[in-house]
Amino acid sequence: MPPRPKTSRPPRRLTPPRSATAARADRAILVEIDNRQKTFAVDGRWLRGIVRQAVVAIGSRHAEIGLAIVDDAGIAALHDLWMGLPDPTDVITFDLSSPGGDGLHGDIAVSAETAHRVARTLGWQPRYELAYYVVHGLLHLAGEDDLDPTARRMMRVRERAVMAAIGLPAPPRRRRPSPTTRGGR
Repeated sequence: MPPRPKTSRPPRRLTPPRSATAARADRAILVEIDNRQKTFAVDGRWLRGIVRQAVVAIGSRHAEIGLAIVDDAGIAALHDLWMGLPDPTDVITFDLSSPGGDGLHGDIAVSAETAHRVARTLGWQPRYELAYYVVHGLLHLAGEDDLDPTARRMMRVRERAVMAAIGLPAPPRRRRPSPTTRGGR
């Protein structure tokens, strides 16, 4: 059988070519994921995409994010070591940016065990709850805070806006009862 003639046509691609801008954006947002838990399977590729999209939705063009997915024991150890609180929490953020630096730089630890438990209580998917914790952590890296009630409300609005911008549902949160409605008053 004679060899096939060479053509000047490039081989057909299975995926469309990415634009140079998209390729540069991916290089400008570096995400490293370390999954240290066995509570539920986490799709690292999906979560990496969530981080990248959220960084852009927050308004940053550059980021270096380390994401540790841990269980309650792992996050409780970090919580105790860095904040003196020995109980588990949902997310802890470590800002590693330089003063006057450009972009978001930091590490975020999220508890998959907490995400699984809370998601079951609220009736939605654990991966969405985990993504919510990641968005919360990224907002902390962007300078948002939730230490007082006004700042907390503003941060919740921003969290919902970022979740919507990246195509995720808003977290189904229940309002805490006000002091005047507790105990049947």
